[in-house]
Amino acid sequence: MNPALVVLALSLLATVAGQAHEHHDMGWVNGYRQGFNFQCPHGEVLVAIRSYFSSDDGSDRLWSFECQPTPEGLGEPSDCWWDDISRAGMEWTSTCTRNGLVAGVQSKYFEGLLDREWQFYCCYYKRRCPYSCMKTTDIPEYYREEAELVVPSYGYFIRGAQTTFSGVLRDRQWKYILCRMTDFDCEFENL
Repeated sequence: MNPALVVLALSLLATVAGQAHEHHDMGWVNGYRQGFNFQCPHGEVLVAIRSYFSSDDGSDRLWSFECQPTPEGLGEPSDCWWDDISRAGMEWTSTCTRNGLVAGVQSKYFEGLLDREWQFYCCYYKRRCPYSCMKTTDIPEYYREEAELVVPSYGYFIRGAQTTFSGVLRDRQWKYILCRMTDFDCEFENL
């Protein structure tokens, strides 16, 4: 047998084996089937969300979040709160009330439904208003895939999400609501 082919085969096996375990070093905030509470430091908001699905571990996901300080022009948050809570096994749409921005997430796993309840931690910035809002495409694109959202452009913020649950596949897809915020105070609420 050609030694070069053996070395090539071993290196390919090592690469594949390494890829199968990449998800273990992502700074997950939870273990499978465990609840979690993640909050960004004061004055920061969520800018990235990652998850990894496992059908072997309760049809659950590991979750990881990243935060970033808001621009100086937005000022400091004047109030933060836990907003609407979802129900496990149900569709859910939530946009932070009072024009808030998402600065955290908490979730509880329900073994009987193989699903989670969700709740966003929202922060209010003076009297700034959202505009140029959009929803992302489904994340993940297909159920049971790895999922990742990175806010595509500085100046956009996560304001909420819409999520659907597949009772057959026991997984969720998300469409995140992204908006820009005005540079001036405005009179409107809940846009």
